[in-house]
Amino acid sequence: SKAPAQTFEEARYLRKLSSARAPVRVRLMSGEELEGYIEYWDQSFIRLTREPDAPNLFIFKHDICYIAELPE
Repeated sequence: SKAPAQTFEEARYLRKLSSARAPVRVRLMSGEELEGYIEYWDQSFIRLTREPDAPNLFIFKHDICYIAELPE
């Protein structure tokens, strides 16, 4: 049998991070790292909210290498 096209684990994980406003580090394919929390996401991108003075960012998922939770 064939593996499912979607497992929905990504959406579940992003929902968990977003609802907890968990601090995360986002590493981009370019090697750049950004920190904040995920305020919103959809199929194509995440919105990373940064504090206190850094601008909020919309980041395309295809530019993300990984997202790691940071210790509180």
